[in-house]
Amino acid sequence: MSAIRPSGFNLLPSELRKLRSLSTPSKIQRFLDAIPYHVAETAWSPRRVLRERTAHCLEGAIFAAAALRVNGYPPLLLDLEAVRDSDHVIAVYQRESCWGAVAASNFSGLRYREPVYRSLRELAMSYFDDYFNLMGERTLRRFSRPVNLQRFDRLNWMTTDEEVWFIPEHLVDILHTELLTKASQKQLVRVSARRLAAGKLGAVGY
Repeated sequence: MSAIRPSGFNLLPSELRKLRSLSTPSKIQRFLDAIPYHVAETAWSPRRVLRERTAHCLEGAIFAAAALRVNGYPPLLLDLEAVRDSDHVIAVYQRESCWGAVAASNFSGLRYREPVYRSLRELAMSYFDDYFNLMGERTLRRFSRPVNLQRFDRLNWMTTDEEVWFIPEHLVDILHTELLTKASQKQLVRVSARRLAAGKLGAVGY
């Protein structure tokens, strides 16, 4: 297996130019918002996302981490864990010691966050009210520590044509921190029909 080249991360010149053109987190988010969301059991690398021009939550976060890395940020992912719902993976970054996020989602409220959150818990909680299942249940429960994807450089996570399931498998295994007390979980109310409709705006597969 070839080693990662520090200057180009094994990316083709055209791939490197594209990622470098996404020079801010907001530009990365605009790219993800512009490509279709796809519902599939896949785990594509950033190279595959560039080639296919589509991504789901996991793939969008991995792509965002790669774009952030090329533009000088560490490639960090954070896992949001839910009950009776899918987990959500976001790429996180810091500006002036505050956290923000870039993300792809089938739900409109689970994407970009400005870097204004003073802790990862604050950032995770910013997703709480928009994180619900199709029954309107508020489902977010835990968040992980940030994972630096440089740990997977030897597996060429940015450019492989193979599935990168080793990334979500690692995210599932690491420690997650509880966001809610058991008492508060029992008192949660379902979101309104209007909020549910707003969250599903533009969603595919429903």
